[in-house]
This record gives sequence, C-alpha cells and structure tokens, in this order.
Amino acid sequence: MAVFQPITHAFAQGQPSVEKFIFMTNWFPEAEHGGFYQALSTGLYKQNGLDVTIKMGGPSVNVIQLMAAGQADCVMGGSDLQMMEVRQAGVPVVNVAAIFQKDPQVIITHDDVTNLSQLKSKTLLIVPFARQGFWPWMKNTFRLVDEQSKPYTFNIQPFIADKNVAQQGYLTSEPYSIQQKGVKINVFLLSDYGYPAYSTTITCLDKTIKDRKKAVAAFVKASVEGWKSYLNNPAQGNELIKKENADMTDDQLAYSVLKLKEKSIISGGDAAKLGIGIMTDQRAKINFDMMVNNKIIDPSKVKLSDTYTTEFIKDLRVLP
Repeated sequence: MAVFQPITHAFAQGQPSVEKFIFMTNWFPEAEHGGFYQALSTGLYKQNGLDVTIKMGGPSVNVIQLMAAGQADCVMGGSDLQMMEVRQAGVPVVNVAAIFQKDPQVIITHDDVTNLSQLKSKTLLIVPFARQGFWPWMKNTFRLVDEQSKPYTFNIQPFIADKNVAQQGYLTSEPYSIQQKGVKINVFLLSDYGYPAYSTTITCLDKTIKDRKKAVAAFVKASVEGWKSYLNNPAQGNELIKKENADMTDDQLAYSVLKLKEKSIISGGDAAKLGIGIMTDQRAKINFDMMVNNKIIDPSKVKLSDTYTTEFIKDLRVLP
C-alpha cells in the first residue's frame, strides 16, 4: 500500500499578487477529482491569482473537522445533502458550487437482478453515513428495511463471494474493480431513479466566504474551468493524479472519465445550459425537501438559504 502525502505544489511563491489557498478533497487522488488537479497542473489557479495547495482526504479523514480547525480554506463535499446535515449539526458550512449534477452513487448487484425492486430479497452493504443520506430515500422508494442492510467496509470481497448480496458503490470506482475480477454485475445509478442530490460540492465556512470572498470566487472560477479542460483532455490532470497516488492506473482513470462523460455526471442537468458547477434555487429546494420528508434534517434547526449560495457560480456559465 502506498503512503499518501498531501500535494504541496505552489505557483509563484513570494509574489504578493498571488494568494495562498488550501483545498482538501474527500479521497485519495482520482479522476473524480480531475478538474481540480487539471486546474493546478495547467496553471489555471495561478492565472486567477491563487497559489493553491491540494490536500487529499481518505477513509479516516474528516475534512469538515480539518477545515473548521483552519487546515483548509474550502473542501470537497460528498454531496450537498451531507453538507446540509453538517450545517444542522452546528458547523457553518456553505456550498458554493456543485461540480457533479448527478450523484454518482450506485447500487451494484449480481446479474440476476434486473430491477431495484428485486432488492427486497437481498442483503445490502452500505456505509454507516448512508443511513443519513441515500438509504432513507431508498427505503421509501423501493420499500426496503433496515434489517437487510449491513456495513460496507470498502471491501468488495463479501459481494463477490455471495450472490445474495448487493452493495453500494461509486459509478466510477467499484464497478471497475468488480468487473476486473470477472464477476458479471448490473449497476444502477440512483440519480436515474430520482435521487436528487448534487455531489462533489465546493464547500466553505461562512467566515471564509465573508473574509475571503475574492479568493473563493477565484477558486470557483478556476476550478470549473479546470473541469471543462479535464473533460476535453484529461492528460495533464491525470499525470498529476498518478504522481500523487501511486496506486492509480491509466485504465482506472480512463474508465472513470468514460463513465463521467457517459452518464453526463458533470455536463448534464442544468450544467448543459447554465455551466459547470451550477446550483439552482429550485434544485436546492428539491434536495432540502427530500431530506425533510425523509426525516434526515429538521427544518426548525437549519434554513435552506443558509446551506448554499449561488453568488460565485451563477454568472460564470462555463459551458461543458
């Protein structure tokens, strides 16, 4: 297993016109972070007046906690729904952009399952935090029960060993790993069934937005430009990803980029007309209402308007 260290690349150090900015991702470097690495490797952050450091997350890294402790200026949120929960818990986080218009969350089954309604007879492996995310929505949508769920530990072997097991995964990740083992599977993208969440948010603290508005605006602008560049030609971003993550392969990167494009994860929805990273008031309300209806958040404890702002993204219109 490789030892991962944070990226500490910096451009134009010592120039007073370039402002330092730290961004933390939610996992080890991968294609799902490609636009940020593309912006770094192509100099887009530098062109927008920023000296950016990207720090990586991981399975045991609490990026929100580290941001609250001053270790990052903004972070990559898993989904806007998770960030709403964090806001309710008392951490003043705000989503300023949503790179993924569709949450890449999938359910992976063996090939005997052709419809998610068949999950009623299966054991389903999910991570604990999914119980405050897509799992309540899935239970209500497909009439599932808590008793059939067990913890997913990011190990695909229990799924491979038991045809009665289904598991959660990421569109761009676990399906590739499982197929490499020769297992025939079906993959169901939850957003295709109505799951409304945004994903891969750029999330900052209230204080950062207030005190460093210009830097946040520059970071959002360069990042969405980086994502456009990455979708057009990911070569430079991928080279940096491989440099920082020794376990990443060209095949995995190519598969991930293909799936991101195939399912219009970044370029679909409102982004097709309003630009990469867009959030809309209508979509935010749909997501908030879903959380309230599934009793994941309490509207008396958190206001929708406090959980996001479109001020940094609405006028950029960086079309995919």
